Amino acid sequence: MKQVKISNTDQTLEYESDRYTLLEFLETQKIPVQYQCREGYCGACRCKLTSGEVEYQQEPLAFIRKGEILLCCSKPLDDVELTLPFI
Repeated sequence: MKQVKISNTDQTLEYESDRYTLLEFLETQKIPVQYQCREGYCGACRCKLTSGEVEYQQEPLAFIRKGEILLCCSKPLDDVELTLPFI
């Protein structure tokens, strides 16, 4: 079981299922998340990956800087810490 820490709120959540993207997982946990396309095109769900590592279901087409991820198409490979810009 992996942990997803939200550094803005000091919440630590248990990520139990690899079937969810981080966006879907945060939605199930009632964490407010911005998004639009859900496929890595728009970049609306961009956030900072403070620690840990993710894998992409599909390679995102939206521009992301080093240390950023798109929640809509990524899954954690291990424990991760995220800084969400919209909380």
